[in-house]
Amino acid sequence: MSNLKIAVAALVAPFLFQGCASQAQPDPSGHVTIASGELAGTREDGVVSFRNIPFAAPPVGELRWQPPAAPAAWEGVRDASAFGPACPQPSRPDRPQSPALANQSEDCLSLNVWAPENAENAPVMVWIHGGAHRLGSGALPYYDGTAFAEEGVVLVTINYRLGLLGYFAHPALTAEAEPGELLGNYGLMDQIAALEWVQENISAFGGDPGNVTVFGESAGGASTLYLLTVPAAHGLFQKAIVESGGGFQQPDTLAQQEDKGLAAAASAGLGADADAAALRALSADQVLDMAGPLQGLGFGSFIDGTLVTEPPAQAFASGREADVPLIIGANSNEASVMRTLGVNNRVVAAAAGGRLDELKAAYNADTIGEEEFLRQVLGDYSFVAPARWVAGETADGAPSYLYHFDYVMQRRRNRAPGASHGSEIPYIFKTLGEIPLIGRFVTDEDREMSDIMSACWVSFARSGAPDCGDGLDWPAYGANDTLMLFDTSPGAQTGYRSAQMEIITELLEARSGFAGQ
Repeated sequence: MSNLKIAVAALVAPFLFQGCASQAQPDPSGHVTIASGELAGTREDGVVSFRNIPFAAPPVGELRWQPPAAPAAWEGVRDASAFGPACPQPSRPDRPQSPALANQSEDCLSLNVWAPENAENAPVMVWIHGGAHRLGSGALPYYDGTAFAEEGVVLVTINYRLGLLGYFAHPALTAEAEPGELLGNYGLMDQIAALEWVQENISAFGGDPGNVTVFGESAGGASTLYLLTVPAAHGLFQKAIVESGGGFQQPDTLAQQEDKGLAAAASAGLGADADAAALRALSADQVLDMAGPLQGLGFGSFIDGTLVTEPPAQAFASGREADVPLIIGANSNEASVMRTLGVNNRVVAAAAGGRLDELKAAYNADTIGEEEFLRQVLGDYSFVAPARWVAGETADGAPSYLYHFDYVMQRRRNRAPGASHGSEIPYIFKTLGEIPLIGRFVTDEDREMSDIMSACWVSFARSGAPDCGDGLDWPAYGANDTLMLFDTSPGAQTGYRSAQMEIITELLEARSGFAGQ
C-alpha cells in the first residue's frame, strides 16, 4: 500500500470501497481468487480456511520502517494451508513459547481467514491480537476462527509489526521522509492496510465488506481505540469491540519518540549521526535487543502529527471518533497484567493524589484489606473505568454497550481473585480447550458461558446490537449506567460499582485534561 493511499484514506475512506469489491464466492474445493492471485485453502466440516495471506509487501530492506506497500501478485496457486511466521518479538520468560511463535520473520504481514462454506454477504470480524504491542500473533491457537465461521461469520486474524520494528522514530527516519509522509506508527499502518485488504478482497470469501467489525484485546483493544479515532481508518469498518483496551492513553509526541529512538540506537552502537541506511542495516535480532536497556520505553501508537494527531481520549471527548456501534469493557482482575508489566502499588498512591482516603472509603478498604484494595484500584484505573468513560462519551450517537467480565473457570475459582487480563478471549472464540495446561479441565458451566459470550459477539457483528440468548437483555449504555455483567449469573446491572468508578474517572480526567462532554 502506498504512502499516498493511507494519507488520502482520511478524506475518501467512507466512499472508497462502496460497490467495488469482487463478488466471487469461495470454490467448494477450497480455492478462491483475490486481487493478488489464487489461493488454495482447506475445508473441514463446512468451514473453509486460508492462512498466511500477504496483505502487504515484506517490510524488509528498504521497506523496513516504511508504510506498508502493496503485496506482490503471484502466478499459479498459492498454498494457504499453513500459518506464516510471526513478527519478530522477544521470548517471554514467564511462560513457555507457543509453537505459533517459533517461526519468526520480518516478512510477517499476513492474515488468516475462516469462512462458512458457500457464504454470501456474511458479516466479517477482524481480530487484532494483544501483547503490549510487542508480542503475539494472529495464529495463536485460541484465536482459531472455526467457531465464528460455524455461526456464519467470516473471521480474519492479522499480524502487524511489533516493538521497535512497529513503533519507532529516529531523526534520520524523519529527515528522509517527505513532508506529510507517514512515519513512526508502522504497526497501526499495518492494521489499516489489513482493513483495506478486507475491503478489497473479503467478498471473495463470502464476506460483506459493508459489514465489518474490528475487535481486539489489550494492545489490540488499544489499537481499536486508535482506529476509531484516526480519520485514515474511518469507513473501513462499521462496528467495533474493545476488550481491555484502556481509553486514557497518554501517547508520546514524535520528538519524545525520536529521543527514545536515539537511545535505542545508541544501545546498538549507533551514534546520534547514524543515517537511515545504518539503522536498516541492523539485523532484526539487534533491533529486538535495542529495546532491552529501555525498560521505560513504551510501545504502541504515538502522536506522529500526520496519522495520529491526538490522544484517543481527546477525540472521544470532542466527538471526533467514528460513529459506529461499540462494545467495550474490561475484566475484574486486570491487575494481573499490570503487575506483570512491573506496575506496582506505588502507582496507585501516586494516581490517587490527595484522595487516597476517599478512595479507600469507596472501596471499603478496611474490610477487604490493603492488598485487595490496591488490586482493584490498579485494574479499575487502567482498564475498567476508562472503558466506562468511553462508553459514556460515545453513547449519544450509534449505541455503545458496556460489559464487565468477572467469570472464572469453575476449576480455578478458589485460586483466582477474579477474571484475569485476556481470560475472556477463549470464551468468545470457543477455544477453551486450547488454554495451556488447564484446557482439559473445562466444565459444562464454562462452555455455557462461552456459548453466551460468543452469541453476544456474533449477533453484534450481524446487526450492531448484542443478542446473548437465554433471555439476557443487554441495553445500550447511557445515563442509566447499565452494563452486562458476565459472571456465574450473567445479566444487566445498573450502577455497578458506580461510587468507585466515579472517583477513578475524576482522577483520570484530571490527569489527562480530557473531561467528558
